[in-house]
Amino acid sequence: MTVGSNAPEYIRRISPYEPGKPIGELAREMGIPEAGIVKLASNENPLGMSSRAKEAAAAALVAGERYPDGNAFDLKAALCARFGVQPDQLVIGNGSNDVLELAARAFLGVGRSAVFSQHAFAVYALSTNATGAVGIEVPAKDFGHDLPAMAAAIRPDTRIVFIANPNNPTGTFVEGAAIEAFLASVSSDVLVVLDEAYTEYLGAQQRYDSLAWLPRFPNLLVSRTMSKAYGLAGLRVGYGIGHPEVADLMNRVRQPFNVSSVALAAAVAALSDVEFLERTADLNHRGMAQITEALAELSIEWIPSAGNFLAFKVGDAAAVNRALLQEGVIVRPIGGYGMPEWLRVSIGLPEENARFIAALRQALS
Repeated sequence: MTVGSNAPEYIRRISPYEPGKPIGELAREMGIPEAGIVKLASNENPLGMSSRAKEAAAAALVAGERYPDGNAFDLKAALCARFGVQPDQLVIGNGSNDVLELAARAFLGVGRSAVFSQHAFAVYALSTNATGAVGIEVPAKDFGHDLPAMAAAIRPDTRIVFIANPNNPTGTFVEGAAIEAFLASVSSDVLVVLDEAYTEYLGAQQRYDSLAWLPRFPNLLVSRTMSKAYGLAGLRVGYGIGHPEVADLMNRVRQPFNVSSVALAAAVAALSDVEFLERTADLNHRGMAQITEALAELSIEWIPSAGNFLAFKVGDAAAVNRALLQEGVIVRPIGGYGMPEWLRVSIGLPEENARFIAALRQALS
């Protein structure tokens, strides 16, 4: 017997989450200078952080010896002003991953289940399994969520349904009306976690107001992040908006001081920088066109994406990925999502996209 053997079986069955390869790691492996490496693997904002967020973060660092505001008063006030919600509806997380895990810890456990889609964000299964609950994976439809099938998969012991919109890693999108109809069909004692990590990238024709549904559906939790469009991936800030009862239960299992003072200050400033968000969306739109046009020229299949990334099919994805790494270009293999022939590339700056395209041509030649 060992200490490890005493861990619950459901914990020992978990496969750790594999993040995108860091630039420093590839530099060490390949002997490539870091300045010569392009990372398009983790859906980060190629514009970085807004200048307002940087200034606020630097100012907050001066008082780094102090604990952060555990109740995140200023950030909650900014979110309330921005979205017309109340402070008791909010849960602040160390990234939206934290929000997802808080939901799982508050509502799942042994003898309960959660429903999520095939090819959906890996954290849904991880958070579910970590509580000892059973994960029910519903086959995808055209690489996206099959909401009628997900509704049919709900069992009497189901306590959470996870929906990613847009979905990561496939980029698929579900119309708001379909999600609203799904909410109306689900029992009020099942929490629907609507993960909108990439909602800022949606086009005008795709936008819907999920927060307007909250008064009608107290079993809805909207989860969002500031890691993507807001450029705060390294600082880790996310938030959930739901019914006060839901938020209260999640806050009971939230760790004290789970978001740093530097991150909180940067998040407040980032929320106010509307111009930066607009530049981010515009850059993403143009970069998406740049890459899809190149994939079309190469006769490569891709999944239309509503996010800031694109999944594309190359056959021997492992070999193509190795070739890209040798060229100093980092993309994301998604074999762990049941897509062994596919890779995912984040949209970067025009010159980074061009590097990827040239490296891909070389890898396929």
